Amino acid sequence: MKKYLEGITLILMMIGISSIGYAQATYKIQDNNGVAMKLKGTSSLHDWEMNAHRAKEGEAQFIFNELNESELTSMKSLTFTLEVYALKGESKGLDNNAYKALRADKNKYISYKLTSATESAEKGGYLVKTKGKLTIAGVTNDIAMDIHLVVNKNKTVTLKGSYQLKMSDYKVEPPSFMMGMMTTGDIIKINFEVTYIKQNEG
Repeated sequence: MKKYLEGITLILMMIGISSIGYAQATYKIQDNNGVAMKLKGTSSLHDWEMNAHRAKEGEAQFIFNELNESELTSMKSLTFTLEVYALKGESKGLDNNAYKALRADKNKYISYKLTSATESAEKGGYLVKTKGKLTIAGVTNDIAMDIHLVVNKNKTVTLKGSYQLKMSDYKVEPPSFMMGMMTTGDIIKINFEVTYIKQNEG
C-alpha cells in the first residue's frame, strides 16, 4: 500500500511539473519617462555629462513562468535606439561639439542589439550577463555588459546598468572646447535605466 501511494504521489508530481508552461511576451518602450541615460566623461578642466530622457525605440522579448508572471525564465531579445540629438549637456557648446564628434549629421542614432543573455536571480530581481552589438557614429562593436533586471508590480520590466567604452574604439575623436584649451578624455561611462512595457497580444 505504501509503495502504491508513493507511486501515485510520483505520478502527480510529474504531471504537475509537465504542466508548468512558459509565456513569451513582447515589451516596448512607450513612455519616455521610463528612459534615463547618462554619458559621463572627463576633461582637462572638469568632468562633464550629457543626459537623455527619451528614446527613438526599443523592444524586448521575455519569457516568464506561466504560473508566476514575475518569475523570469529568459531574455530572448533586446534592442534600444537613442537619437544622438536627444543627448543634452550643460551648454549648447558642449552639445554641438559632441554631435560633431559623433558625426550625428550622418549617423543620427546610437543603438544596441542583444546577441545572447544568461540570467540568474539576485536580490530584488535578476542579474543578466549579456553580449551584444553597440553602434556609435556608424561603427559597431561587440560588447559584454551586466544588466540588472527588475519585474515591477505593474508588470513592466526595468533594466539598469552601466558600460565603459573608449571613443577611439568607435573612431570618435574626443571633442575639444574653448579653442582647444579644454580637451576631453577618451573614456566615456554610460549609465542607463530603461523601462519596457508589455504589449497587448493580438
